[in-house]
Amino acid sequence: MKRREIYSDLRCIPPVIVRIDGRNFKNALSRMGFEKPYDEKFTSAIVEAIESFFKKSGLSPVFAYTFSDEISFFFRDNAFDGRIEKIDSVIPSYISSAFSLELDPEEPVSFDSRIIPVHEEDVREYLIWRQDEAWRNCINSYAYYTLISEGMEEHEAAKMLKNKVASDMHELLFERGVNISKVPAWQRRGIIVMKKETEIEGFNPHLNVKTTSTRSKVFTDYEIPIFSSGEGEAFLEKLLAQKADG
Repeated sequence: MKRREIYSDLRCIPPVIVRIDGRNFKNALSRMGFEKPYDEKFTSAIVEAIESFFKKSGLSPVFAYTFSDEISFFFRDNAFDGRIEKIDSVIPSYISSAFSLELDPEEPVSFDSRIIPVHEEDVREYLIWRQDEAWRNCINSYAYYTLISEGMEEHEAAKMLKNKVASDMHELLFERGVNISKVPAWQRRGIIVMKKETEIEGFNPHLNVKTTSTRSKVFTDYEIPIFSSGEGEAFLEKLLAQKADG
């Protein structure tokens, strides 16, 4: 029977991005009564789950980028010796468990996973692509739920927004008193979680001198720049200079 485990030795070569997404979250979260289009409690639970992954999973991503219910982990090392079955099962199951412990949802939640092999120079392009999706998700969600709040049926709102570009939805929202450029940056641009080295001051009583040591600490940035801008390029250059172990 062991010979029938035909995918167990399927492997990938780093660096890789592992992207996980909430499965059927829209309907589940609606039943749980979360605020629309964004709920701070939900986002906090996602971030806490990611931070827990950095601290306790035993794996070493360089960073994670998240928006909505999507998380992208970037790995330079060979997690589980590159075994795809392991990567695609352990990472989403860990996040599902950590997220559930933080949020204590009324029903089970799950995440799915995919692996994207990349070269180092591809990571910038990938992050720009996903941040563009974060912006589309933001403006689409605000437009959709603004129409719903006015009493429009879901299918009517979806039909009205179909084929509209961002500028159309921007105008639609502005006419209703919503300035999408003023909503929190994390809703428009996403969130980065990474490890950073910090200096800790101490005291050596034997030598009677102050000491400093370096510790690796998980850091979450809710105010990231637009990756395709000059500021964003500098941000990504610094981000990609980080090492997975701190």
